[in-house]
Amino acid sequence: MIRTISDIPVPILDAIRRGAVLPAHPLALDASRKLDRVRQRALTRYYIDAGAHGVAVGVHTTQFAIRKAGLYEPVLALAAETATDWSGGKAVLVAGVTGRTAQAIGEAEMARGLGYHAALVNVAAFRGAGEDEILAHCRAIAGVMPIIGFALLPAVGGIHLSYDFWRGFAAIDNAVAIKMAPFDRYRTIDVVRAVADAGAEDRVTLYTGNDDHIVLDLLQPFVVRDGQGGERRVRIRGGLLGHWSVWTKSAVAMLGRIHALADDADVPADLLALDSIVTDCNGAIYDAHHDLRGCIPGCLEVLRRQGLVAGTWCLDPAETMSPGQEAAIDRVYAQYPEMNDDAFVAEHRDRWLSDRGAALPRVA
Repeated sequence: MIRTISDIPVPILDAIRRGAVLPAHPLALDASRKLDRVRQRALTRYYIDAGAHGVAVGVHTTQFAIRKAGLYEPVLALAAETATDWSGGKAVLVAGVTGRTAQAIGEAEMARGLGYHAALVNVAAFRGAGEDEILAHCRAIAGVMPIIGFALLPAVGGIHLSYDFWRGFAAIDNAVAIKMAPFDRYRTIDVVRAVADAGAEDRVTLYTGNDDHIVLDLLQPFVVRDGQGGERRVRIRGGLLGHWSVWTKSAVAMLGRIHALADDADVPADLLALDSIVTDCNGAIYDAHHDLRGCIPGCLEVLRRQGLVAGTWCLDPAETMSPGQEAAIDRVYAQYPEMNDDAFVAEHRDRWLSDRGAALPRVA
């Protein structure tokens, strides 16, 4: 049972530190909006076989409403069991926890009992509260299990937090990572500076959640100077992304290519050009032109086209794709065919949906 970072198995912690592909796991429902366990399990198997280093469950892409629907524990349990079995115990397991402190601690205790390695802390319930109170909340959850901070943009329920908050967060001994998803360059740099100024960049691994800037987040060095002639260059090492819940095999290949570059190497122009391509694809899938209202149905639509889910149903019947979003997804499919992994999915989908079968051999 994982209580502190030192309890995390070495291969799992190494994967987190090195920088992992962690898809934010969607929720597979049937037409009556009930959990489709077969397709939910198939999604997890897909992510593992595509080369993802683990999954994040109970997060925004999983739909926060799973809690009111009584699905939080069953969805987390199914993902943990499937990912552990399919990966041979090598999958990083991240559980989203939310709510005020009592609820979040209860969720963290549940996740810890199910074998999760870290809790991604969503502090949306503290909107309007002081940062000291929010930091105390994070410390309380860190008393249960390792935590991952979450800088989330307000458009999808987050709160903008200051440099001082993130510097305090980075000082928490049981903080293992921070996911940055403010969709804002200034606030992303605030978090990077805070971690570096706390001297925590080797302990608190930075992850991008900026779906509008994925590739450059992972490629660029962030310069942090101390005002006395000292300079550090800090890197974002991995991604915990809803966008990586689709076309995951391509995301794995992309991050592998980025990791193969030395930190001081020249970056090939075609790799730099991927930033605009991935952002354009995300704009369609995430419904950027409608303030991300269709982001979850958009991900489900891609998975539906691949035959991994049966439809784009969400727990909230009003949560649907926006006008023009389907055509936008058609466009990026046509313009950037190299980004999808449809052939890979078609080859292995029946095995993922089957009661029997085995995982593909994992590449070290």
